[in-house]
Amino acid sequence: MTIDDLAFDSRGLVPAVVQDADTGTVLTLAWMNREAVERTLTTGLVHFWSRSRQTLWRKGETSGHVQHVVRIHVDCDADAVLVQVHPEGPACHTGNPSCFYRRFDERGAPTDTMPTANMLERLEEIIRSRKSAPPAGSYVATLLGKGEPAICRKIGEEAIEVVTAALGGEGDLRVVAEVADLWFHTLVLLGARGIPLREVLAELASRHVARGSPSS
Repeated sequence: MTIDDLAFDSRGLVPAVVQDADTGTVLTLAWMNREAVERTLTTGLVHFWSRSRQTLWRKGETSGHVQHVVRIHVDCDADAVLVQVHPEGPACHTGNPSCFYRRFDERGAPTDTMPTANMLERLEEIIRSRKSAPPAGSYVATLLGKGEPAICRKIGEEAIEVVTAALGGEGDLRVVAEVADLWFHTLVLLGARGIPLREVLAELASRHVARGSPSS
């Protein structure tokens, strides 16, 4: 498959679905012309064609939230592409990890609920933003400012509280709340060290044998 095989429409465009290569989350839907496809392939960074501005643009050229190409698929009719990426920061201009953060409720009205599957990525981006531009009064910014030893002590405290809740008969809701605290503070540690969440997910994936069950 080459660029010449793509079925560009009458405007010279193809729709491009962008997906997180690790989580499977659909990040955005945009458009590419021939040059955008070429630039994406040659640079390894996602480029689009802006229909409103009638210009080529690279994702993240102003926000810094670039998308690194992992692989590109073409659909059966060659009139759409699926671009799998490793994103740096949110895909949406609203700050959400994905542009598809709203859903229709049973009456058809849009709601602004964030899918729970994206929650870790959303927290990761919040922590990253607190690190780069610490706002006054932010708990995360304060914890990051105290340094790694303080973060690690907090993780230790939260781990103890998880065990206490589980063994102390405090109920499942309490266990859920304490695990949430533990996960959150672990994300703060990753953010402090500049370790992307996707590296942890990749490590978990690598521990699975071919049949899909965890290795011991």
